[in-house]
Amino acid sequence: MLNFAHRGFSGKYPENTMLAFRKAWEAGADGIELDVQLTKDGQVVIIHDEKLDRTTNGTGNVRDYTLAELRKLDASYIYAGQMGVNPIPTFEEYCAWVAGTDLVTNVELKTGVYPYPDIEEKVWDLLQKYHLENKVIISSFNHFSVLRMKELAPKLKYGLLEESWLLNPGAYVASAGVACYHPYHGSLTPETVAEVKSHNIEINTFTVNDEESVKRLRALGIDIVIGNFPDMVKRVLAE
Repeated sequence: MLNFAHRGFSGKYPENTMLAFRKAWEAGADGIELDVQLTKDGQVVIIHDEKLDRTTNGTGNVRDYTLAELRKLDASYIYAGQMGVNPIPTFEEYCAWVAGTDLVTNVELKTGVYPYPDIEEKVWDLLQKYHLENKVIISSFNHFSVLRMKELAPKLKYGLLEESWLLNPGAYVASAGVACYHPYHGSLTPETVAEVKSHNIEINTFTVNDEESVKRLRALGIDIVIGNFPDMVKRVLAE
């Protein structure tokens, strides 16, 4: 079972910042999960919420600001100056860094609220620029967005994100021609896992933040756990 850091090492560092990504790598994560959106001027940036209010010292929607405006904000302000100033990263900045590591990146297209026209093309262009085609999984709660990108880049690995307890999720994912199912970990019963695996679908689950859940999921044969504490997951998996 592989260990992916959810928004980087977000349990101890400001989420979706280059600091959190570097710390996840140092902690021994196998991969990093992150979220991408578009700025007002069409640049791909890494941030989870559609609004800036929770994780930065800005307010309003990400899509209403240019990249230059967003880069003036501090994406770690909730740590009250403990971590220095950490700007919202661009996806290109991340790609340039991660290309020098062996990390796999789970790129979540944040197209569930705003469709962000052309975000799939922009992400694909950057993955090609930094030769990351074999080191990514593309996922989204917007399954139409996943399939749009799959048309552009059919050889990439894709996952369908889902928070509900789907009936026959393996059959559903297989019918979309996608390799991975990305469910909330609490929905994974032995019966569900068996159904998904019967379709040869990989299971990559979120957000796994306690030792007992890591052990349970390992026993179920889950492929990837995505959590906020990659150091804890690494320790449990080594036991």
